[in-house]
Amino acid sequence: MSENFALDATLKAVINSTAFRAALANGHEFTAFAGRGSETLAEGLQPGARVRVELSPFDMSRGRILFEERAKT
Repeated sequence: MSENFALDATLKAVINSTAFRAALANGHEFTAFAGRGSETLAEGLQPGARVRVELSPFDMSRGRILFEERAKT
């Protein structure tokens, strides 16, 4: 049973090729990482992108990017 949970976040800044500064809607900021094997996902991410992240209730200072949320057309 996983205690992690998924939330929507906005990327604020690029730290390096797989790490980003992100913020939740409530203003909480944390470091978001593209998971191993997700290099293609990380290549297209820019500040301002909306992403779904997985966070642990035990360490909310970092999260894993699950996918980018695309605007519905």
